[in-house]
Amino acid sequence: MLLRRLLTTLASGVLLSSLNPLAHSSPLSRRVPHETRRSVPLGWQPVRRAEPSTVLPLRIGLAQPNLHLIESFLNDVSHPDSPNYGKHWSAAEVAEMFRPSDETLEIVRTWLADNGIHEYRTRLSQGGGWILADVTVEEAEALLDTDYYVYEKPAGGKEHIACDSAYHLPEHISEHVELIMPTLHFDLPKRRSVVKRTSKPGVGGGPRVGQKIKVVFNDLAHCDEQITLDCLRALYGFDYDIASSKSTFAVVEFTPETHNPSDFDVFFGNFSKDQVGERPTLVGIDGGVIETDVPEDFLGESSLDLQYAMGLVGKNQEVLLYQVGDTVEGGSFNNLLDALDASFCTFEGGDDPTQDGIYPDTAPGGFDEQCGSIKSADVITNSYGYNEADLTPFYMIRQCNEYAKLGLMGVSFLYASGDDGVGGNDALCLESNGTQALGAPIFNPGFPGGCPWVTNVGATQIAPGNPVTAPEIASAEFGSGGGWSNVFAVPEYQKSAVLGYLKEFPPPYPSDIWNSTGISRAFPDIAGNGWNYTVAIDGEFVPIGGTSASSPMSASMLTAVNDARLRKGKSPIGFINPTIYSDAFRGLFNDITIGSNPGCGTNGFKAERGWDPVTGLGTINFPKLLAAWLELP
Repeated sequence: MLLRRLLTTLASGVLLSSLNPLAHSSPLSRRVPHETRRSVPLGWQPVRRAEPSTVLPLRIGLAQPNLHLIESFLNDVSHPDSPNYGKHWSAAEVAEMFRPSDETLEIVRTWLADNGIHEYRTRLSQGGGWILADVTVEEAEALLDTDYYVYEKPAGGKEHIACDSAYHLPEHISEHVELIMPTLHFDLPKRRSVVKRTSKPGVGGGPRVGQKIKVVFNDLAHCDEQITLDCLRALYGFDYDIASSKSTFAVVEFTPETHNPSDFDVFFGNFSKDQVGERPTLVGIDGGVIETDVPEDFLGESSLDLQYAMGLVGKNQEVLLYQVGDTVEGGSFNNLLDALDASFCTFEGGDDPTQDGIYPDTAPGGFDEQCGSIKSADVITNSYGYNEADLTPFYMIRQCNEYAKLGLMGVSFLYASGDDGVGGNDALCLESNGTQALGAPIFNPGFPGGCPWVTNVGATQIAPGNPVTAPEIASAEFGSGGGWSNVFAVPEYQKSAVLGYLKEFPPPYPSDIWNSTGISRAFPDIAGNGWNYTVAIDGEFVPIGGTSASSPMSASMLTAVNDARLRKGKSPIGFINPTIYSDAFRGLFNDITIGSNPGCGTNGFKAERGWDPVTGLGTINFPKLLAAWLELP
């Protein structure tokens, strides 16, 4: 089976030989497939061989040492039983631990020289992680034992050069290389883990925005119809005033998604009057600015995220807006990570030119790229996402490791789980050959939510007719994203909870449509209300739903926990997953036991006692969790 073969390969939590320590072999060692692609992304087709003289900007990502220890490093600073809990690393310590070795650099350079790409033609990135060289297609094909083609996407009139289904490296080189670009990657659109703006959920990529609200309620009696700040405070016992801005909190948005600044005054004027006049602090990344002359379709996500993030933390907590990408190039997760870590940047070889906005942007209005110039906030929330099937495993694993490094430095990174249940964005599911299609039968997990080093957030709601004091149910208006990754292995912190679910509540589906191996990362980790948020857009109130509401709401409460700890001279909570799955935190979340997350022609998984792949461990019980985190060193 496709899924079982994938997980067998990835059972150790790393991918193929490129990330595993292997015995050194001779320069004459045989070539092995280093990275493969099962199928061409939907809509692309090869139209001709690439011209041999075409120049490619070849980038060779050198293998980073100590990645096999990254989980133990994270547990050392993030598990409540560790004597080093909260003793987060500095950026310099992280860089030094994972810097490629001199031996790796010399072996790869020698291989290149043996193939006619001598050292004077190459350059080493500042961080030491990448070798860069401009080579012809003819040279790349000989070097990588592959064929390059020009692919075309007729619907958009685009062309793209990529190699065939695999590229190869000598065995003794493979262990020293993580990935090489450009090779197998395609220009796929960035997908957001939210449902489409139509009356029919599960068929697209935007927050679900309803019709204008004629009567706006601001009381606890109507929380099943309209969620407000007071409803959320009542649901989760969130009675906390942040007295200062000792903690830092950031909300991520990607251009062209934006908001109308005047809508904050409409929202706060109705729900938090002492915040009228407040705005988020713009941190423009790669030319990110607030564009107001845009269609209303681009206002829902940012308005939702920021109005509730700011409203919940209150006037004394600064909220940073990481606006990624200019209006010419746009941006991606890699561009965000570039700004947070200099070793990840484009001119250091970090980006994929077919996936990410590439800077400097020479078009009118373009900008230079920011590289390691942004200090990461203590808590970051991101409501966007791809399907795993959109990307190659190498690309995802390299990014996932970056989230682990941020966790080592004390960052809590939250991602929304998606709004198509066990299916992917646009309600796409998988065929047996790995391609995505509407109506396909195989469950389609998301990324970066499936990365084990982020906290993944699903959605709940108040059942119609129920009071705010009643237990919530899993989102019934759309399928809250959840399930098992096809790329990442189950982390140690999650094994007991996941195996317990599989043993006590085995899903009733054949093993060829979902990842039933029991050895892969499961998601979500937690959940929060995600239905009927009352949001101001263009001066009027509309209801919005999606897990993109659940993530910033949950992140706001974690920011308050950080504030309380910092006021006592303690560290931020950092990567929370080892803590929240631990025995010390057992039973501290509001367990959700009703509902499911349908998709791919099924009812999906069921919410059950304890952790489940619909609502995770449950929703935040703020008083209990605050007390428990304050007890930790």
